[in-house]
Amino acid sequence: MKTALICGVSGQDGAYLADLLLKKGYSVYGTSRDAQMSSFKNLSRLGIREKIKLQSMS
Repeated sequence: MKTALICGVSGQDGAYLADLLLKKGYSVYGTSRDAQMSSFKNLSRLGIREKIKLQSMS
């Protein structure tokens, strides 16, 4: 399985890229400035929040 790392996955562009890659069969890892505090509303709106492995990046 191919793997992708998206820096800034909680933003609009990162969320749409994550959605595209998941549809293509990628395993997606995403970073955010503070993964514990972010709501990830863009990922939730697309219904992919639970499919992405998230990490904080500081």
